[in-house]
Amino acid sequence: MTHVYNRKARRQSANLSINSDLLRAARESGVNLSAVLEEALVQRVAAAKRESWKKDNADAIAAYNQFLADNGGYSDSSRSF
Repeated sequence: MTHVYNRKARRQSANLSINSDLLRAARESGVNLSAVLEEALVQRVAAAKRESWKKDNADAIAAYNQFLADNGGYSDSSRSF
């Protein structure tokens, strides 16, 4: 899997706002806030990149799907299913 960021980049502090009760509960539960935020950001960034790729390639995907609908796949004649 391709990473959406440089995993070896230096760590950087960031100021965030969070619901105070949720923060208290997370700390009491021993939740690693940095790890949770990083994982959530990885998922969100990956999803955003996938959507951007789909948008950027929508015309080519539609053209290929139309080609398949009109002509079938290259291996259709050799498939046994």
